[in-house]
Amino acid sequence: MSSLLFPLLILALLVPMFLGMRKQKKALAATSEMQDSLQVGDRVQTTAGLYATIASLDDDTVDLEIADGVITTWSRLVIRERVVETTETDEYDDDSVSEIEESAADTEIRLTKES
Repeated sequence: MSSLLFPLLILALLVPMFLGMRKQKKALAATSEMQDSLQVGDRVQTTAGLYATIASLDDDTVDLEIADGVITTWSRLVIRERVVETTETDEYDDDSVSEIEESAADTEIRLTKES
């Protein structure tokens, strides 16, 4: 019985390590593919948390515009992700607001019916 315990313990330690390495390798490949597909004008976030727009690209470096007319040069490897701008819309538009509103007389009638 004790002769099987050691190989099972080794196996129990190696399997999660192997699966973790596979997951990390896939994440690295996805990040590398994203960094290779960058284009001028893309909005990005760096590993330092800086949000900027790509002004120009080289093989190893990227020029990021962090404000109007302020361009800094970074290593291409520091780009963490491409930021997708989303526009938030109001939950209620003008038509639905008018449906919710009621006159003072309607409110009084509704309250007297409920009580």
